[in-house]
Amino acid sequence: MDDLDRTMLALLGADARISVATLARRIKVARSTIQARLERLETTGVIAGYTVKLGEAARQGRIRATVLLNIEPRAQANILTRLKAVPEVEKVHTTSGRVDLLLQISAPSTTVLDGILDQIGEMTGVNSSESLIHLSTKMDRAV
Repeated sequence: MDDLDRTMLALLGADARISVATLARRIKVARSTIQARLERLETTGVIAGYTVKLGEAARQGRIRATVLLNIEPRAQANILTRLKAVPEVEKVHTTSGRVDLLLQISAPSTTVLDGILDQIGEMTGVNSSESLIHLSTKMDRAV
């Protein structure tokens, strides 16, 4: 990736609906150059897709939490399979440090969240968990 690719990605990150023609005008390069680079970035997996980034208004009424899991050695594959079956689990990250997995969860109520946390805590191979309820988002630079 070079500076042109990074500029294109920054503009697409701000507005995924921007047209190829508009990208070309803003960056001051040929439309065919933008099109070819977009195709390469898509083919190589740099661009995995184009999506809508939901704002706070769309997430209102949802309780969001981060869950830190400590798991038994060699239990990760089984736990990941079971977590994929829980629709409220939005993301799962492996980590370095004191915890093994970091989960992002979204639920419609504290009652549902409580049930999900119980379900996760009871999974075979989970040694311990810690839950952090999100109160507000002060900054989000995620692309």
